[in-house]
Amino acid sequence: MRKSYRVKSEKDFQQVFDAGHSVANRHFVIYQLAKPGQKHFRVGISVGKKVGHTAVDRNRVKRYIRQSLYELKDELPQAMDFLVIARKGAKELDMAETKSNLIHVLTLARLLADPAQNQDNQNQEERG
Repeated sequence: MRKSYRVKSEKDFQQVFDAGHSVANRHFVIYQLAKPGQKHFRVGISVGKKVGHTAVDRNRVKRYIRQSLYELKDELPQAMDFLVIARKGAKELDMAETKSNLIHVLTLARLLADPAQNQDNQNQEERG
């Protein structure tokens, strides 16, 4: 993911924390802040030492999160800044589990459409 898609500065992180809305599941917390007029979404990723004591563990979690978001980027709202904060158990997840957990928490945050709802809509269209 290009650098233009990242929330990097301390000021931007703090702005999303202070004014943003948060949603969580067991492995991730999402803070979100609407940014009308922004060309594309920006994401900040935070993986603390509670997640993994070594940089290798933390960087692996960040890579998994980045790749999952890259695969979902067409489904995410564009005028939005959001932060993904990994919780302690995120280190134990593999790539597929990371993506599944991110989809769950993004759905809770209403940043992604509910996959079950999409399936219901497709079934109704097929019957109609």
